[in-house]
Amino acid sequence: MSGACRPALVRVLALSVGETVGVVLTTVVFDADETLLDLRPAVTGGLIAVLDEMRRRTPAAAEVTLDELESDWGAVFGELAAAPVMEIRRAALARSLARAELGDHLDEFAALFFARRFALTRPFPDVPAALATLRESYTLGFATNGNSRAERCGLVGEFAFEVYAHENGLPKKPAPEFYAAVVSAAGVPAEQIVYVGDSWEHDVVAPRRAGLRSVWLNRAGLPRPLGHTPDAEVSTVADLSAALALFAEAEIRRHNGRSGGVNLLGAV
Repeated sequence: MSGACRPALVRVLALSVGETVGVVLTTVVFDADETLLDLRPAVTGGLIAVLDEMRRRTPAAAEVTLDELESDWGAVFGELAAAPVMEIRRAALARSLARAELGDHLDEFAALFFARRFALTRPFPDVPAALATLRESYTLGFATNGNSRAERCGLVGEFAFEVYAHENGLPKKPAPEFYAAVVSAAGVPAEQIVYVGDSWEHDVVAPRRAGLRSVWLNRAGLPRPLGHTPDAEVSTVADLSAALALFAEAEIRRHNGRSGGVNLLGAV
């Protein structure tokens, strides 16, 4: 169930004097796919366009299913996880086309897929207003492993800086070099940066190891994994402003000589 269908959740965790408390947060950096961008319907739409064209070209594709095309991503991802997303998608499409002996037409079908995928990729409904609110108080950045470039996905002009894996040889998350590039692009110390995303490993664990703060965007209401604690958890991007305000509240508590954490859980 999506976050939009449940009471909003704002949970600020593990705020302790000498760690999060006392740090002035200046910069909010977002992951792209499934954080700001509703990618799944766009990918499905791209694959439907591919399947329709396969069936138009040859009777051999009549028995090929959408489920099979969707499964081809998982079949190739393991060996190509560190590769650029476009390369992984092309490998998945090659596997799909081989089902109907259309492998010689990979370039055409890849162009068809990406045209449809980008045409359908748009922000979640909660994103535009949330970004406008956050921009009043923070510098906003965009940093992704994927090929969802901001200007192609309805987010042109929203960010002060953008970081893309594989540009200039930059490795993908969770490589430390990725977060170092985020810090360099932001131009402030790592502890002043909050990284926001839906992936526990890429957007919570790895940023914290790199010295950044982390907010887990948990739209699906999943149980929080054991072993690591994000600085905050929210169920929608609209809740992020309130979560960050609690960081400021914790700072005020410290200056007033009151130790301890801040933990807010409930509807807002």
